[in-house]
Amino acid sequence: MTVKIATAQYDISFLENWPAYQNKIERWVEDAAAQDAKILLFPEYFSMELASLFGEAVYSSLSKQLVSMQSLHDDFTGLFKALAQKHGCIIQAGTFPVLIESGIYRNRAYLFMPDGQVDYQDKLMMTRFENEKWLIKGGTEIKCFDTEYGKIAINICYDSEFPLLARKQVEAGCVLILAPSCTDTKAGFHRVKIGCQARALENQCYVVQSSLVGDAPWSQAVDVNVGAAAVYTPVDRGFPDNGILSEGTFNAVQWVFAKITPDACATVREQGQVFNYRDWPLQAALVN
Repeated sequence: MTVKIATAQYDISFLENWPAYQNKIERWVEDAAAQDAKILLFPEYFSMELASLFGEAVYSSLSKQLVSMQSLHDDFTGLFKALAQKHGCIIQAGTFPVLIESGIYRNRAYLFMPDGQVDYQDKLMMTRFENEKWLIKGGTEIKCFDTEYGKIAINICYDSEFPLLARKQVEAGCVLILAPSCTDTKAGFHRVKIGCQARALENQCYVVQSSLVGDAPWSQAVDVNVGAAAVYTPVDRGFPDNGILSEGTFNAVQWVFAKITPDACATVREQGQVFNYRDWPLQAALVN
């Protein structure tokens, strides 16, 4: 089975009101759906533009914006749930910082299904900024999600740089990993990109990266955003020689599209020039 995926280079905006946000998201989703995309991926922290709805006292404060955004949580999830159902697609709606208990937030990546089901993956590995300044805590559960296109997993930005996380997901049957990202330097972007490509190579699976782009000088959280979206593959027969199926123009505002064939991962794992996925356990015998 072949499925078309759309991964976003999404521009952060300063919003006038909720309808402006809703209209923006609807346009993005409708554009992808009109081009027959069935899996849509938005970037990490792309929801933080919603902080602009609360005024300077809130959006200029790292802590106050987290508090205020909780009042929009249900509207946010309701919007994407409705759009996934309307267009018959899977939407990974970037991330939204969610209050778990008093003073404790997690960076949550929701996955919306065409049948109305909703699930999520919390970010597991936190960056220095999240740990030291924003005080957002890491999750504790590694998940996989059953879909009509096979099992899907999510590695949120920095998570993609830690191979054992993705390894657990592919051993559970995932052949597609979605990596919503938010990076403020070229070095940060390339760290995530390299991590995504390495995960695709060593697990002989697809990894799809999205990127937040554009400057938001009004925001304490996402003031500078750079990157490009891409679809990465195994580096073996039947796939691109450089492991890049599709990639966007750096810092452009756009959808990046690609047609992927999840079943091809099983084929390359059995008949490839190399057996990265199969040979993974051999490392243990060499290093222990």
